[in-house]
Amino acid sequence: MSTAIRQYRYVKDKPSLLARMKKIEGQAKGIQQMLEEDRYCIDIVQQLTALSAAADEVALLILQGHIEGCVTNAIHDQHGEAHIKELMETIRKAMKR
Repeated sequence: MSTAIRQYRYVKDKPSLLARMKKIEGQAKGIQQMLEEDRYCIDIVQQLTALSAAADEVALLILQGHIEGCVTNAIHDQHGEAHIKELMETIRKAMKR
């Protein structure tokens, strides 16, 4: 029995995704510093909004890869219904935030 190594579609964009995540990490540290320095409330909220938008963009890029790879392959292999259901549940959860 062979064990196939699964490679997800987002792997092709891994350097870019990791760079985005490092930027998000920097934003989070910056917000922490703003809190430590007792900065103006609205400035902190604006930075949190930017951090959230950056995280949403990473999630969208990974979801796009999932649709282009995993979901497309599942449909091609005649078992896409479960993948589509899983995808829709994930989107519903994301939209409830």
